[in-house]
Amino acid sequence: MEELTAPASPTGTGGTAGAVRTVRAGGLTRRYAAGRVLRAAGVVWAAYTLSFLVMELLPGDPVAAMAGAGLQLQPVSEVRLAQLREQYGFDQPVLAQYVDYLARAARGDLGDSVALGRPVTSMITTALPPTLALAASALALALVGGGALALAATYTRRRWPRQVLLSLPSLGVSLPSFWVGLMLVELLSFRARIFPAFGDDGVRGLVLPAMTLAVPTAAMIAQVLATSLLTALDEPYIQTARGKGASRARLQLWHALPNACLSTLTVAGLLVGQLLASSVVIETVFSRDGIGRITADAVTVQDIPVVQGVVVFSAVVVVITNLLIDLVYPLLDRRITLAGAAAVPGAAR
Repeated sequence: MEELTAPASPTGTGGTAGAVRTVRAGGLTRRYAAGRVLRAAGVVWAAYTLSFLVMELLPGDPVAAMAGAGLQLQPVSEVRLAQLREQYGFDQPVLAQYVDYLARAARGDLGDSVALGRPVTSMITTALPPTLALAASALALALVGGGALALAATYTRRRWPRQVLLSLPSLGVSLPSFWVGLMLVELLSFRARIFPAFGDDGVRGLVLPAMTLAVPTAAMIAQVLATSLLTALDEPYIQTARGKGASRARLQLWHALPNACLSTLTVAGLLVGQLLASSVVIETVFSRDGIGRITADAVTVQDIPVVQGVVVFSAVVVVITNLLIDLVYPLLDRRITLAGAAAVPGAAR
């Protein structure tokens, strides 16, 4: 944090004012951090509450759905169903269930799976590595592909190639992920036989699902980065650098790209949540183990503790990612401080 101080006055009051302003700026930074933590907690609570309401609004009984999903070898008696409802608290009013789940989640206890009887935390921990590998690979492909497309579109001087390149992101966003996955399987697995179509066959088995997940993500990154680059290239400082003889590549990469990356970084942080959500579809299409698979299975049998645990985990990941992005902003642009714009008026007073 940059200390906001004033030069000492002849009467000796300047040093006191500088100290007061430094303390005030420190207080603003602490309030900023506290506000971010409170907002993060609010996001996690809202996601948890919304998922609970959605699961409660689904028709049917989760215990009966579990018994009818082929998870039991013998038909479950009504007595046993009543015991399971009491064990998992489904015989309580909805508000009592919500308060109980929320209190346990606040202590780090996400409960046990209704369908499998396993701790939800253990299920998420086991399913996390394949999903993280998929999401990280897709995000890396999206950043490289989307960034290269945006740079190529803004670098070319000819009108029609630029228009074609700028229209590709809109096409990529509009393509359904499951359709992209099926087309990649048809072309690169069934016909070319380069990559396996399904399963967790190491790195080779990761390529097709990562490419499928990366297409819409790369398209959105390319859209935002291309727009930001075009805006930055029209700024006065670019004209000054051009007048000094800077090449077009230097103008784009050295001068315009750092400023254009700020908005792209924000979008990338938001896309982390989308990657986790899209993994449900992608892992199902490619028959991969991961958080997406356990989420889909849990929704099928209304396994509320598992769904709640996955929602809380995803919300925490998104919140932490966006907080880290906030901390990276000052490194990319020295004009941005954690104290924010509110610190400047305090120094002026």
